[in-house]
Amino acid sequence: MTYLVSVLIPCYNAADYVEAAIESVLSQTWENIEIVLVSDVSTDGTNEVLEKYIKKYKKVKIISCSEPIRSAARSRNMAYRYSSGDYIKYFDADDLLNPAMIERQMARLCGSRVNIAFSEWGRFYDDDVGTFELDRKIDWRDMTGCDWLVESWMEAQPMMQSGMFLIPRQLLEKVGGWDEDLSLIDDFEFFARVLSSADRVLFSEGVPLMYRSGLHGSLSKRTTDEAIESAYKSLMRGTEHLLGVRSDINAQLACANILQSFLFSYYPINRKYSSEMERMIYRLGGSNINPEGSPNFHLVRRIVGWKVARVLENCFRRYS
Repeated sequence: MTYLVSVLIPCYNAADYVEAAIESVLSQTWENIEIVLVSDVSTDGTNEVLEKYIKKYKKVKIISCSEPIRSAARSRNMAYRYSSGDYIKYFDADDLLNPAMIERQMARLCGSRVNIAFSEWGRFYDDDVGTFELDRKIDWRDMTGCDWLVESWMEAQPMMQSGMFLIPRQLLEKVGGWDEDLSLIDDFEFFARVLSSADRVLFSEGVPLMYRSGLHGSLSKRTTDEAIESAYKSLMRGTEHLLGVRSDINAQLACANILQSFLFSYYPINRKYSSEMERMIYRLGGSNINPEGSPNFHLVRRIVGWKVARVLENCFRRYS
């Protein structure tokens, strides 16, 4: 049986990059593919770029929105409702797929409805694929979904990029879609929920996702109150998904490190968020990671603690 794979792409102001992303999907060696694009109300000519694909390829579907969505989670859920695939890949409009990725991942899955396939990934900058470099991770091997989360989170620098994964539709029907309450790092909560429900994650070697970095206005760089609230909710909900099925000492430490990393990065934040996270970290047995910062930050940290040092660092940046 030749399974259908749906590649779902939310698009908003992606005119400079979406064509390359689509071409990387059309170039896949696995032929039974449909591409479902949700076109938010863009202002940069994205719709004009997409229109030529409707006329040329039957496998491309474009869902045009009359009202702004302004939410990648809502766009992905909409794309899913219009998709028909037995397997689903969520893919961002500014990234690239290795041509053999889907074929290699389908070979690993062998028709499974309870396992997930994943790939390597690496960064390239702007339009220069010559800058591509693999990100070396210890979790590039077959394991259970919960083990993958624990190993990925232990150093508090997880990469939950959507295009790495190929997911059976049956599993998504079980766990549900993207949390539309979230914006910043919504992928953390989603993949924590999906992976903690999967039997195994199966590694596909040599077919990396190419993740575009260095874009101006990237969502991951947002520090508004709304964005920070979303990140807080995503991390708290995501760690709860894992702890709901695995709560041994390593799982607790991995979750504590993720939450502590958020505090290190965003402190000072809303007192309610920081207090709740600190209580959770304490209940989990504490974290074993240190904050990142300049040599001056670490010098001050050793004298007055990391919280005061972070406040002073932020004040210096604001007024210098």
